[in-house]
Amino acid sequence: MTAHAMKRAESSKQPVKKQVVRHAARKAVAVVAAQPSFGQLAGLHGEHDSLQLKSSVALVMDQDTKEVLFSKNEQAVLPIASITKLMTGLLVSEAHLPSDETITITQDDVDTEKGSSSRLAVGTELSRGELLHLALMSSENRAAHALGRTYPGGLSHFVQRMNMRAKTLGMNDTVYAEPTGLSSKNQSSARDLATLVNFAYGDPQLRELSTSTGYQVEVGRRTLQYNNTNRLVKNPAWDIGIQKTGYITEAGQCLVMQAKVAGRKLIMVFLDSAGKLSRIADAERVRHWVENNPLLSRKAGSPLAAHIPEQRIVSN
Repeated sequence: MTAHAMKRAESSKQPVKKQVVRHAARKAVAVVAAQPSFGQLAGLHGEHDSLQLKSSVALVMDQDTKEVLFSKNEQAVLPIASITKLMTGLLVSEAHLPSDETITITQDDVDTEKGSSSRLAVGTELSRGELLHLALMSSENRAAHALGRTYPGGLSHFVQRMNMRAKTLGMNDTVYAEPTGLSSKNQSSARDLATLVNFAYGDPQLRELSTSTGYQVEVGRRTLQYNNTNRLVKNPAWDIGIQKTGYITEAGQCLVMQAKVAGRKLIMVFLDSAGKLSRIADAERVRHWVENNPLLSRKAGSPLAAHIPEQRIVSN
C-alpha cells in the first residue's frame, strides 16, 4: 500500500486491512448491461447504487421465486462476524441434543481473539437451550463457543461439521474457523448467506429464538436481562421471520434476515456496512423501496413480480 493510501486510511480512522477488504468487494463483480427499463425497475441508475446503501455487499431476494430484486457485490467473499452463529445454531438444533442439559462456561470459552467481554463468567451454569437462545438473540460469544465445545466430538469436530454442512447446502464460498464469528477467518458471500437464511428459516426453533425481543437467565442469585441485537424485531413496521446481526472490525456491521415486505417474503443480506446503525438504515431503505415501487410491492408469483431481472452493480 502506498504512503498516500496509508495516510488516507489513518485519516478515516479505518484499519488498512478494512480498506483492502472493501476495495476487493468493490471490484468483485462487473456491471451487467441493462435494458431501458432496468434502472426504473431496480432503483439503479447506470453503475450507481441509487438506494445509497452503506453496505459494501447487499442482496435482496424473493424467498419463494428466488428472483433477485437487488444485488451489490453478492459474490464478494468477506468476513461475516456473528452471522456465523446462524450456522452454529443450525447444527445444534439439527443434532437434537437435550436442551435442558446443563453446560458450564469454562476458561476455554473466554475470547482470546478480540478480548471481548461477557456477562457469563467462568463457572456459569446454563442449559443448552438457554445458551442457544443467548447466542442467536443477543449474539453471546461465550454461549456460542460453549455450544460448539460441548457438541459430540468436541470443538474441532463441530467446526468440521460447520464446513461440511455449508458444502451440503451449496455454500461453496463459505469457510468457518470457529463457532462465534470473532475470527475474521469465518468468511462467506451474500449469495451463500441467503442460502443459509432460506434453509434456517425452515427451523421453527431458530425462527423463534433469533427474533425474540428479550430474554432473562438466572445466574447464581442474579437475573440477567438480554435483548436482541437487532432493533427491527421490536418495530411494528417489520414482520421478521429469522435474523442475525454481526460485527467485528474486519467485517463491519452485518445483518441477514427473512422478512415479509409488501406481501412478499424477502431474504436480505447486508455485509460490511460502514456505521453502527447503517445496516438498519440499509434495511429500511430497501423496505421503503419495495413498498413504494408498484412493480415490486406485489405478492410473490404475480406476473410482474416473477420477471424482475437480477441486478449486479459495482459499489460506489
